[in-house]
Amino acid sequence: MLTASYLLLGLAIILAWPAPIVLSRAHWTSRSPFTALLLWQAIALAGGLSMIGAFLVWGLSPLGDNLLSALSGFRGILAGEPGAALLTVVHVFALSTALLLGAHLVFTLLLTAYKVTRQRARHRRLLALLSGPSASIPGTVVVEHQAPVAYCLPGFNGSLTVLSRGLLDSLDEEGLRGVVAHERAHLDQRHDLLVLAFESWNQALPWLPTSRLARLAVQELIEMLADDAALEQVSRDDLLRSLVAVSSGMDPSPVGAVEARLGDAVETDRPHGTGARESAAGPGRAAAVPPSQLSSLRLRRLLSPVGELPASGRATVMATAVLLVLVPTLALVAPGLLN
Repeated sequence: MLTASYLLLGLAIILAWPAPIVLSRAHWTSRSPFTALLLWQAIALAGGLSMIGAFLVWGLSPLGDNLLSALSGFRGILAGEPGAALLTVVHVFALSTALLLGAHLVFTLLLTAYKVTRQRARHRRLLALLSGPSASIPGTVVVEHQAPVAYCLPGFNGSLTVLSRGLLDSLDEEGLRGVVAHERAHLDQRHDLLVLAFESWNQALPWLPTSRLARLAVQELIEMLADDAALEQVSRDDLLRSLVAVSSGMDPSPVGAVEARLGDAVETDRPHGTGARESAAGPGRAAAVPPSQLSSLRLRRLLSPVGELPASGRATVMATAVLLVLVPTLALVAPGLLN
């Protein structure tokens, strides 16, 4: 069990520091954003398992040679059976750390989800006052504001795409179709759940490079995925023209302008938008993430498209992602295999 705890600790350190830095600087991610997203998720999941698992396995190591037998022994101690003397202060500290860290991560995720749900409900109430349904685009509402803005508002009981009057007036039919396709891709692919997971990870452990870099990288990667979905319906020139037009109208947003007039500091959640500010579920803050504008990497990707990552490269990355999750799992459930 001690060997497994050392392995988990080493893996946690690698996934917390050098791995996210290297991946955030990689150039291949724009060639296969979906594969890169899988790898970021694997790093986050494996990092969490490794951090908690290292303390858990270390703390339970005197009680058995695998996690199941050690947990059985620990349950016996809690039931009053002899064996508590096997656990020193160091072991109790390790177990307490594993319990507190796991509870902290789960609680932060639930709290973030709760706050996002409230923010979205409040945002919907504002939209009910500020907007009306689009006559030509189903599932879309139009806000009477001259800034060209588009964003999507996900929800389990119905999602909305929000467009401004300024956007409708500034784009032709093809450009508008590209913007709508981009926003619908966010909704259809449930990018909001990815943003929620990585935002809660960042809220729980803001000092970790993994959480900070992963949140920023995921934001950009999901925008690339939405661009790819839009390119299936419109030309690259039309999409570029529409995204540039929308990006020029980021501030003031229609909702933000009305909030200012009302004098109400409303917490809004606009997690995906070609022109609106993004708030990736940041509790208690509006626009917790930088605006979703055309970053240099995203712009280069649209202006000078490069071929998709070869199948062998994608397979390698996906195998790495699977291995990252598999190693801490094996170290937890079958540490004898790693000795």
